[in-house]
Amino acid sequence: MRNNGGMSQPALAPRNAFVGVIVVWAVAFLATIAVGVFVAEEWRVQWLLVAFGAVVLLSFAVQLWYGHTHGFIFRVAASVTGALLLMGVISVGFGLAALIPT
Repeated sequence: MRNNGGMSQPALAPRNAFVGVIVVWAVAFLATIAVGVFVAEEWRVQWLLVAFGAVVLLSFAVQLWYGHTHGFIFRVAASVTGALLLMGVISVGFGLAALIPT
């Protein structure tokens, strides 16, 4: 018998790629709420930038863990863009809340 090369097995039940996008958005939401609640107002912007950097790294890690190259850039872009918009909207809410005198 001759060797025709290794056979690859198709994925029987591939993971849903967009679950990783939703996970990144959820982590961005929780990180923004944590920064808004636990960080003083004068340090909030810096910590939001740190949290966004962590979310960007997480989005790469999640999509690399998925292990499927088709649509990688689209999924990472969707993760990062959605997280940026979500964090921006929540931080605007914290900014408006900071204007209200106590």
